Amino acid sequence: MTHEHSYLALGDSYTIGEQVPIEESFPYQTADLLRRNHFVTIAHPTIIATTGWTTSELNAGIDAAPPSPGYDLVSLLIGVNNQYRDMDVITYKNEFALLLNRAILFAAGRPQHVFVLSIPDWGVTPFAEGKDRTKIAGAINQYNSVNRAIALAYKCHYLDITADTRQLGNNPEYLTPDQLHYAGKTYAGWAHKLAPLMAEVIKPKSAG
Repeated sequence: MTHEHSYLALGDSYTIGEQVPIEESFPYQTADLLRRNHFVTIAHPTIIATTGWTTSELNAGIDAAPPSPGYDLVSLLIGVNNQYRDMDVITYKNEFALLLNRAILFAAGRPQHVFVLSIPDWGVTPFAEGKDRTKIAGAINQYNSVNRAIALAYKCHYLDITADTRQLGNNPEYLTPDQLHYAGKTYAGWAHKLAPLMAEVIKPKSAG
């Protein structure tokens, strides 16, 4: 019998795909690409994410409805709301490390099955008009240096999507009507980068 792989996506508005159909979110598009391009049997992703969540709120959300361990794939994208609220980077570092530890546990203790995505730069969007875009970019870079260092120290995968958002974040085609969140077209770009990385991790098992 073919094993149906499972995928848990942890995050905030960028994970649920605020203002787009769930099928256009990056976890759903990634799972779809795994099926179509990599011939992986995979269930619809389980998503624990809410627009506006910080690291502490994601931790609380997991506590409120803890998923069972044993997922084949886990993604984690969190931190933009910490930055938006001008919260302390040290707090982010500690809470992100806790979240990544939990993500690894959900992946049955396999760090190579966990994928961290960098935080997009909302400062280039039309929504940020009148704000200090340079300051926002600097803060996003600081947060990303933290999550990248922790991801690599824990031997998880790291996918940088920030450069893409800086290139496309003021193009209406890649944004939702609120001019802040991303359209399905943006998430498709992330999915096309993420799916091959995930396939490489789980394909040997599915072929055996």
